[in-house]
Amino acid sequence: MAEIKRLSESRDLTRIERIGAHSHIRGLGLDSSMEARDVSEGMVGQQPARKAAGLILKLIRDGKIAGRAILIAGQPGTGKTAIAMALAKSLGQETPFASMSASELFSLELSKTEALTQAFRRAIGVRIKEEAEIIEGEVVEISIDRPISSNGNPSSSNAAAKTGKLTLKTTDMETVYELGGKMIEALNKEKVQSGDVVALDKASGKVTKLGRSIGRSRDYDAVGPHTKFVRCPDGELQKRKEVVHCVTLHEIDVINSRTQGFLALFTGDTGEIRAEVREQIDTKVGEWREEGKAEIIPGVLFIDEVHMLDIECFSFLNRALENEMAPILVIATNRGITNIRGTNYKSPHGIPPDFLDRLLIITTQPYSQEEIRKILDIRCDEEEVEMSNDARVLLTKIGVETSLRYAIHLITAAALACQKRKGKIVEIDDISRVYGLFLDVKRSTQYLMEYQSQYMFNEVPDEGDADEAMQS
Repeated sequence: MAEIKRLSESRDLTRIERIGAHSHIRGLGLDSSMEARDVSEGMVGQQPARKAAGLILKLIRDGKIAGRAILIAGQPGTGKTAIAMALAKSLGQETPFASMSASELFSLELSKTEALTQAFRRAIGVRIKEEAEIIEGEVVEISIDRPISSNGNPSSSNAAAKTGKLTLKTTDMETVYELGGKMIEALNKEKVQSGDVVALDKASGKVTKLGRSIGRSRDYDAVGPHTKFVRCPDGELQKRKEVVHCVTLHEIDVINSRTQGFLALFTGDTGEIRAEVREQIDTKVGEWREEGKAEIIPGVLFIDEVHMLDIECFSFLNRALENEMAPILVIATNRGITNIRGTNYKSPHGIPPDFLDRLLIITTQPYSQEEIRKILDIRCDEEEVEMSNDARVLLTKIGVETSLRYAIHLITAAALACQKRKGKIVEIDDISRVYGLFLDVKRSTQYLMEYQSQYMFNEVPDEGDADEAMQS
């Protein structure tokens, strides 16, 4: 279960962030020559796989790999999803990254092909450029006139009746602007004051505070850690500026598919989107590209547990990857040679041979004991759990003999056991206690074999079958 990490506390506000299975990952952990470091950015080991992912990352950034598919294959618990998450973090905010599990496609609300189409278009970004008239300068003075109420006091009820003046300057000029009620509200909302450098959008009335003027830095003995000092703008106050908006094709589809489409983005109730709507949008986006108003950003679609897809989905993916606006498809699986879902045929990873032939395959290897120790150290730091060296040695041994995931789960449980005895550092006794309380797969299987006759609807296997189940 994900923990909650307290990031910052103040008298009025507490900001929290959930700690998930891969929240410690910051990137692929590569150096400038694209070589994988032993431990970096939350990643440990798997150097060949991380180096291969780094080459994919470079091709994505250079725009040379759109419409390709990559398979990350390996045994359970070898960091396949971690590599995909690291790839997403390394791409940055501007490159779209959509993540889903293959089992999400099997829903009664949407057909499989519609769900895949929406996922594909969620992973394709459109960078739209437009010119806007901006007034940018340093605030010299703000004066607001409030109307007098009947009792002789300034009235604050009628915001529209407020008027005022705003004096802005650059290094070359200074101008006084008349303010209306809406602009005064926008300035108050941003807490704009004398000495701030602001940008005002003439069309929408949006106010953006860029920071404090560097010329006013000596006016304060102390400033907050988030205070940003910027230079006073030069030239004309009013200028035309290129504004860039980044959206995905799916967001454009949803907004244009219905009258309340914008609200559907927040509720998630997008429903089936007609092919005619998508064709019109693709045509319009194509026109914007030719006119230089828009740029297509092929992102990444990550599908985990891809062996859960059936033969129809793989046929759709084969065709979808040939589209000129297809994103990069990254899929992951831990299956060996198994049945292709929807057929009686066996294939490596449960993927049809014709689709498998399209894939660049990255394999992961089991972690060594030293690598498991390093991963557990990183998780202890991430979950803010202090653990003695002996306890870490025992937890590493448990991770080697059972699984890394099981050992990671014991960290928080051991911390709670330590908390209950009012200790501050997790010791061996805490690890042993939670190890006895929570079974791993092997011990759980052994327990079932011993007491299977007491369970309902059990099938008692032969002695050979029992041994085989224990080994698996």
